[in-house]
Amino acid sequence: MDSPVGMSIGFIPILFFLFYLVLAGLGIYCLILFIKLAHRGIKALDIYIYEKSNKNY
Repeated sequence: MDSPVGMSIGFIPILFFLFYLVLAGLGIYCLILFIKLAHRGIKALDIYIYEKSNKNY
């Protein structure tokens, strides 16, 4: 006969696995957002440098 404790012990590793999957997904999502932000920052710096270097004084 299965006891309720025995059944709950089987679900704990599954919950931890799902938790780690969610954390990995969030980590990948944050990495993608950071790469997009860095790409925009590089473009903005390129525009800034171009404008400052081509001014006629």
